[in-house]
Amino acid sequence: MALHKPYTDVPGTIIFDAQQSRKGYWLNQFCMSLMKPENRARFKANERAYLDEWAMTEEQKQAVLARDLNWCMRTGGNIYFLAKIGATDGLSFQQMAGSMTGMTEEEYRAMMVAGGRSAQGNRVIGEDGDAQAHRQPQGLSARKEGN
Repeated sequence: MALHKPYTDVPGTIIFDAQQSRKGYWLNQFCMSLMKPENRARFKANERAYLDEWAMTEEQKQAVLARDLNWCMRTGGNIYFLAKIGATDGLSFQQMAGSMTGMTEEEYRAMMVAGGRSAQGNRVIGEDGDAQAHRQPQGLSARKEGN
């Protein structure tokens, strides 16, 4: 039985829910293996051979090889596990986040220091920022009316 997922219409957002967890299980297990120095060395020595030891999909393997973290997330990767790939490559989390937004590290840092990404246009597909800003959570208006 499919569950209603009201969060699927937030632009650019991949929610790591149970379905994503199942989809990315082996990808995330691979990432966790990179916590051991000997596994990082094996991966760096022959990335494809090391990936082929895992029951990942070909798409997941290609996403890792491309170091496309957004692609990895779409195939079930969890950012906290995927951070192990960046660390293996000597990248900071800030560098990885910048790559995910299409910004340089400096641009990403400046955006975050300035307060983060604007919510305008990033709330819910089909709603503009003003309509969303005034929308009450479901059930809240009913409680107010009942008082």
